[in-house]
Amino acid sequence: MSVRRHVQASESPVPSGSYSQAVAANGLLFLAGVGPYDPVTREVVGQTIEEQTVQAVNNVRAVLLAAGCDLQHVVNTTAYLAHLDRDWAGFDAAYGSLFPPPYPARTAVGATLKKMLVELSVVAVLPAGTSDGSHLPSMDASQALDGKGAGA
Repeated sequence: MSVRRHVQASESPVPSGSYSQAVAANGLLFLAGVGPYDPVTREVVGQTIEEQTVQAVNNVRAVLLAAGCDLQHVVNTTAYLAHLDRDWAGFDAAYGSLFPPPYPARTAVGATLKKMLVELSVVAVLPAGTSDGSHLPSMDASQALDGKGAGA
């Protein structure tokens, strides 16, 4: 049986549904969609695409750090933008100022988002020494089914 490792960062908003913030498996870290929410109040931070992009990336970084990696370990980003044509330039400028080159592969798509302008989903490579995820709590299929592995 493949072992998945659940990652939960208190510095990033907790999931509001039936999903994990991130799951580590086979040397990769898969983050669920991360929005520009304040981790404490769960309110959207910022009115502009630039402000919301900064908050979303900060939330992504908090989860990455909890897993033992950082922005330079991100290999792929999917960006969901509520107003792709209008906000592309502002999003790209803010994103580019936060991620270190070489930048991850990235896809941006227009999407209907709930109360926010941007949501990010990323995949990162766990750095050497963490690729087995042994520093993270384990979650197997039975824990996923009974809710004990999802931060419940």
